[in-house]
Amino acid sequence: MQEQQFDYVIAGAGSAGCVLAHRLVKAGFSVLLLEAGPKDDSPFIHMPATFVKVIGTERTWLYETEPQPGAQGRVMHVPQGRTLGGGSSVNAMVYTRGTAQDYDDWAALGCSGWDWSQVLPAFRRAEGNQRLAGEFHGTDGPLKVSDTRYRHPLSLAFVRAAQQIGHRYNDDFNGARQAGVGFYQTTTMDGKRASTAATYLAAVLKNPLLTVHTRAHVLKMDVEDGEARGLRWRDSAGTEHLALARREVVLSTGALASPKLLLLSGIGPGAQLQQLGIPVLRDLPGVGENYQDHLEVSVYGRAREPISLLGQDQGLRALRHGLQWTLYKQGLLSSNVVESGGFFDTTGSGRPDVQFHVLPTLVGDVNREPLAGHGLSLNPCFLRPASRGVVRLRNADPMAPIWFDARALSKQQDVDTLVRGVKLARRMLRAPALRAVISAELAPAVQDEVADGLLEAHVRSHAKTVYHPAGTCKMGIDAMAVVSPELKVHGIRRLRVCDASVMPTLISANTNAPTVMIAERCAEIMLNEAVPPR
Repeated sequence: MQEQQFDYVIAGAGSAGCVLAHRLVKAGFSVLLLEAGPKDDSPFIHMPATFVKVIGTERTWLYETEPQPGAQGRVMHVPQGRTLGGGSSVNAMVYTRGTAQDYDDWAALGCSGWDWSQVLPAFRRAEGNQRLAGEFHGTDGPLKVSDTRYRHPLSLAFVRAAQQIGHRYNDDFNGARQAGVGFYQTTTMDGKRASTAATYLAAVLKNPLLTVHTRAHVLKMDVEDGEARGLRWRDSAGTEHLALARREVVLSTGALASPKLLLLSGIGPGAQLQQLGIPVLRDLPGVGENYQDHLEVSVYGRAREPISLLGQDQGLRALRHGLQWTLYKQGLLSSNVVESGGFFDTTGSGRPDVQFHVLPTLVGDVNREPLAGHGLSLNPCFLRPASRGVVRLRNADPMAPIWFDARALSKQQDVDTLVRGVKLARRMLRAPALRAVISAELAPAVQDEVADGLLEAHVRSHAKTVYHPAGTCKMGIDAMAVVSPELKVHGIRRLRVCDASVMPTLISANTNAPTVMIAERCAEIMLNEAVPPR
């Protein structure tokens, strides 16, 4: 086995890992960054509109749940990034942060240092916003944020329709008020995707203090006397390596892989580990528990004219779009597809509980073909799920897939929220701006008035992930917490987790920007504790 030594060893070069590597290298420390997937060198990654062509390839993990009773017994699929940049290289690039209340709730749960007043500076430090500045926004950060250069006519019609039924236009979902309808800002720059690999990592990639290995599969941690020494990993040729950390080991492999690595290393629920023959190094019952995700369900409308995205990737039209993007970084391929949406309060509580992602085409799901023809998909999702799932090991083989029960829609509260979102989407479809371009609703029903039971059946049969898994290594001080507010694994020295798995509760928005913020805060904490490098 080959050995190497670095100041810091990081598993996972995704949204968080790239940020952490950047900050540590800039501070003068040597860093090893290990990524299981290949480089982010597919053109479909960098063209914003073509991200859907990456999902299902070698650049994504395609996690599968156990059959879900709350979702009509379906096996649900949760794709996750498996390339440099991780989720930020394969997502829809929507830049939203959630609300101040989300982070104040974290602090109330025992996560000191994570209230809104303390995370906002990290958001601003990360952000390089093209248009917005002031109290809520940064302009000089590595993560580039901009308005989309292209807006589809169906997206424009949705924004007008939502206003016609009484919802205010919101020009900044990350400002003083989240509620309203509008166009998302995106992590794009000059018409290209601005992943954390293309921004944070690219800025230090040639620094001799940084070593990056792709196609490097981390097998487990090396732990001795309650202290993390390093990571054992296997390269694409099958050679095993031991990467030793002089200072710390950090897991940044996401909410489905970080708990797996802890469990493989003997850190987790003791009884489960013993059943699999894994020596228990630290009995932490919360590892793999508290799984949360945002689920959405589509409401479909038939377009009056063939103007949706269907067929735009074929023939002369594809050639025209490709040339326009290649030469000028303009046109359809500069769109993130999910251009418009909004945040809506469906209960009158004063706090949005539903977010819309609007796509100017008819969308399906893994193993479910989209409806035929041209159309529009309005996708309401719940923001604060009540259901909680669990991630476990199937066996002690590090190459085996996890056992994963999302317990999707196991709480009626989640179903009821999606039903309210579907009702709102159906009202929008019938507003004048959308009626002008949409001839009829395709699903869940053509008729205007339908029973709630039909809408609930549609929710249970069609709900799918919004790609926001979180919570499985939750931060806190209670008995089920896995990491401290400093993101240190309880009971194991020199080991931290830094990704969406540490969220005690899901934030009320897309999760990429908050994950970048978590990594910024983690780097800040680590550097404040560290003795300067020699």
